[in-house]
Amino acid sequence: MLSYRHHFHAGNFADVFKHALLSRLLIALSAKDKPYFYLDTHAGIAHYDLRHPWAQKAREYGNGIGRIWQASDIPDLLEPYMEAVRAHNPDGELRYYPGSPLIAKRFMREHDRMVLVELNKTDHAELQSVFARERGVAVQVMDAYQSLRAYLPPAERRGLALVDSSFDRAREFDRIVKAMKEAYGRWATGTYAIWYPLMEPRAMRDFLASMQRSGIRKVLRLELVVREPDESEFIPGCGMLLVNPPWHFDEEARAILSWLQTKLAVTRRGESVVEWLVPE
Repeated sequence: MLSYRHHFHAGNFADVFKHALLSRLLIALSAKDKPYFYLDTHAGIAHYDLRHPWAQKAREYGNGIGRIWQASDIPDLLEPYMEAVRAHNPDGELRYYPGSPLIAKRFMREHDRMVLVELNKTDHAELQSVFARERGVAVQVMDAYQSLRAYLPPAERRGLALVDSSFDRAREFDRIVKAMKEAYGRWATGTYAIWYPLMEPRAMRDFLASMQRSGIRKVLRLELVVREPDESEFIPGCGMLLVNPPWHFDEEARAILSWLQTKLAVTRRGESVVEWLVPE
């Protein structure tokens, strides 16, 4: 199980992986003039101080954003993500890391809409304070999977739902598959980004097989491995399943992950996976 409070993990390799891909997904949505809807089911507090004692406990950001912060060879595909992080560190020193709500807000246009969901009441209050004066943003206290039922399909008909579970409970993969089948049944044309940690092989095989049997079509599997599995508390890698990704997104993802695997590997040469789990 992972710690529920994301401050322990803010800016780590999984955040870099997730937010780099999220940035490209939102850029793709913005390519059309029509408004889109963005739902973040596990929003957290949106803004993380990397000098906070929780962030300093394991300093996971050092093997994440810290490894690419000063890189001179940032690919063009990653520049929008890096600009989003730089915007929160205007003096050029890495101290603050924006979570997915602030990453998403950077790419929103005036006519787009965002709903941020956070079940922890303390984190919800902090999240609400960050977005108190922002138009087009609603912050809700709600169970993540309930929010998929409550807000999908959206009035805009176009959009993205980010499902970024903390995996602090048993059988989370089962909950994800069940929730996705229900959501897809109501909004089959929406884009879904489902983040997950890489766990023991049997659990991963079962999860991926369940998604293949779910009836959901057009599922792209993306994974990044940065270390050998061991007995430590650190996960070896993470992944994202994309339902209805933008056209040619697999090509963008392959270029992004190819670069990230060379920069973020810790105890092994980095590896990445870009493949269609379920074709169209």
